[in-house]
Amino acid sequence: MAKIARFQIVLLLFFIGIAQGFSQKTTKTENVILITLDGLRWQELFKGADSLLVDDTGMIHSPGTLLGDFWNTDPKVRREMLFPFFWGTIAQKGQIYGNRAYGNKVDNSNKMWFSYPGYNEILSGFADDERITSNSKINNPNVTFLEHLNRLPEFRGKVMAFGSWDVFPYIINEQRSGIPVNAGFDLAEGENLTEVERTINRLQQEIRGPWDEVRLDPFTHHYALEAIKKNKPRVVYIAYGETDDWAHGGKYDRYLLSAHQTDKYIREIWETIQADPQYKDKTTLIIGVDHGRGITKSSWKGHGESIPEAGQIWLMAMGPDTPASGELKTKGQWSSAMVARTIFKLLGLEYPDSKAAPSIEEMFK
Repeated sequence: MAKIARFQIVLLLFFIGIAQGFSQKTTKTENVILITLDGLRWQELFKGADSLLVDDTGMIHSPGTLLGDFWNTDPKVRREMLFPFFWGTIAQKGQIYGNRAYGNKVDNSNKMWFSYPGYNEILSGFADDERITSNSKINNPNVTFLEHLNRLPEFRGKVMAFGSWDVFPYIINEQRSGIPVNAGFDLAEGENLTEVERTINRLQQEIRGPWDEVRLDPFTHHYALEAIKKNKPRVVYIAYGETDDWAHGGKYDRYLLSAHQTDKYIREIWETIQADPQYKDKTTLIIGVDHGRGITKSSWKGHGESIPEAGQIWLMAMGPDTPASGELKTKGQWSSAMVARTIFKLLGLEYPDSKAAPSIEEMFK
């Protein structure tokens, strides 16, 4: 009987070991940086400057001013001129989804096709067309992946968000989630501000952009970059906003210049984390957009359910667990709702909300 008991104990330990093996983290990602560019069209991402708009006197301040920097008859050259980091680095080391010329499609799951529903979808993992129906400053009833992570002991206090639009504290539900959200015209706060943070605070109060609810992206970028250096968060969400607002104003030159600058900002973030041992080769970068926009001289300025193309979007990713597939040319359908569960899987976690869309399996080796 003693031998049988010992055998049973050994067998039990064996199966416990197997179970623990199955539950062990298999991914290399320990940190995630999610970035969005508000309303940036897939057309510019994959084809560069739009021939219909790039030298239209109604869309730019001075004729010919964009041609030297952004125009070439070859769309692949144009896109590299506009987004050198995306096409020079991410396309070589990561993945880019959404070139509809190949039937590679990324779309919103929500049918609203404007900002709050789009950001809710990205952050919570599902559309909510019943409750998220406007851009009003109403606390999000849905729990975002950021909040789910912040509830876990290993991530608590290590999740941060930065946005140019002043609605983000409500989208992320800063009050309930406890996640610090620096957005709109918020200043860096705390007793141990760095000299850089104090300088950004001063400049933001002295330099006003053209919009009442959206600050200029340099402030969002440098607040986020300094926080990464200073606080070493494990998960960061950065939401640039200028591209959408310049487009609404019909300023195609400003739209392109802002998009080009954001490419530089993202390069700076990537180079910063790759130079830091906490982040180097342990961080996945995911970049996306909240909605698309129209394709004509008038409709490109707007979006929403009345504009058929406004639900057409794109995604990209780069990190230690993501194959270097470059621009995906296979036919397929993805959505921004898939981002939340994908991030959890990259971190070796199960997403706690069954309503969330499935993960993007192509992003895993």
